[in-house]
Amino acid sequence: MLEALMAVAFAGALTVFLAPDEWAGRLAFAISLIPFVGSLYLWSGFEAGGNALLGGEIAYATQIEWLEVGGRSVSWFVGLDGISLPLFVLTTFLVPLAILSAWTPVDTRQSQFYGLMLFMEANLLGVFAALDFFLWFVFWEAVLVPMYFLIGIWGGPRRKYAAIKFFVYTNAASLLMFIGFMGLVFALGDSVSSFALPEIAQAVAAGNLGEWLGVAPDTVALFAFVAMFLGFAVKVPIVPFHTWLPDAHVQAPTPASVLLAGVLLKMGTYALLRFNFTMLPEQASMLAVPIAAIAVVSVIYGAMLALAQKDLKRIVAYSSVSSMGYVILGLIAFTEYGVGGATFQMVAHGLISGLMFMAVGVIYNTTHTRMVGDMAGMADRMPVTVGILVAGAFGYMGLPLMAGFAGEFFIFVGSLSAPALPYAPVFTALAMFGIVIVAGYLLSAMQSTLFGPFELETDYEVGPAAFHDVAPLAVLLVAIIVLGVAPDIFFEMIRDAAVPVVEGVTING
Repeated sequence: MLEALMAVAFAGALTVFLAPDEWAGRLAFAISLIPFVGSLYLWSGFEAGGNALLGGEIAYATQIEWLEVGGRSVSWFVGLDGISLPLFVLTTFLVPLAILSAWTPVDTRQSQFYGLMLFMEANLLGVFAALDFFLWFVFWEAVLVPMYFLIGIWGGPRRKYAAIKFFVYTNAASLLMFIGFMGLVFALGDSVSSFALPEIAQAVAAGNLGEWLGVAPDTVALFAFVAMFLGFAVKVPIVPFHTWLPDAHVQAPTPASVLLAGVLLKMGTYALLRFNFTMLPEQASMLAVPIAAIAVVSVIYGAMLALAQKDLKRIVAYSSVSSMGYVILGLIAFTEYGVGGATFQMVAHGLISGLMFMAVGVIYNTTHTRMVGDMAGMADRMPVTVGILVAGAFGYMGLPLMAGFAGEFFIFVGSLSAPALPYAPVFTALAMFGIVIVAGYLLSAMQSTLFGPFELETDYEVGPAAFHDVAPLAVLLVAIIVLGVAPDIFFEMIRDAAVPVVEGVTING
């Protein structure tokens, strides 16, 4: 079933590439609904328990030997557990909405644009489903290609600079991560016969690490952890590796920004959980204080940077840096609610950030400006769009009964009582202060642009957005509220897969 959904996305991308421009948008939207319906089917029949990397049951698994590299087999190995399934569903949910939001702004080379969107979806699904390192790495790197072209061709005035910066940063980070992981594999020696992630994770947990190039096992493990952490930190991104993100978001077309914030950033936090915190919990515990400090700095510094911005897209972009800091704090807490809440926050932030970028894009389509000082009184001219944007902003601020509140609440509960994290209450309190800053800059931006008398000097008619622009916003808002009211839709399966990770640090720490 997983292969079928990825194949549909790949075949759909090729089909849309060959289709005439006037059909491309509607054809891509129709094709993108197939993986979404398929993911709902997978979700409805999901019964696996535990963590896929730590001996838990793997749902919808397929493993076929592919080739041999250095005496270890590489396999087509895919499957889902309670951590990967929510992100798999999130991807298939956001892609049709992002494609629908592109109908208004994208009016050139449409078949290529929508083909790249579907090609990116196929590789994103592979990232969350792959359980062999080399297979996972192929999907991981392949995601960069469509995003590079989406920014570089359909982006803003500085699109080429932003696209190159995005590609160079993330590709260099991937190289560092690759070196760290391969060092770990070589240090395991003959105790592993493949690049299957469950086999490698369980071999590390069993204490099979040996020397590598004369370096002691503990040093190898620490080197691997730091190299992988730095590599994934760029993708997240967390401070100080965040500088590529605002440029990419500002220059990217709105649909690409939706997927960049909604899904691509989650690749980094997902990989941190899978590789660093699941495979090397002892090293994570050793570095708990500096990692928690990085998380808190990301929360507060990202929020402060957002407070200083005048471009609505930059404000939302820096908000993502702040939100990802909460995810890192939850992971390093190494508690059931910390790790589970961090994973839940990935899904919640994907929905909320997607809504925010999409709403800003709808306003930009009408006004042709995103600058806070250039417009006011938009609520009178675009009441539905503005109403949904305000609701999404309150979701970002952690309004109860919305997904953002549930994710942050789980993280704070988990981090406050984290036995593996020294000074846990201090780190948690500092991170909670970030919510105050978030409320400050979002309320200030909304007050300036949305309310008061209408003020905008433009040759364009400013009025209500088209139905196909507003519909994705409404769908996302409903999803945010539903997930906030009933978080157990995902949280129970997430927690079930997070518990073995927590037990790992209890045993090793």
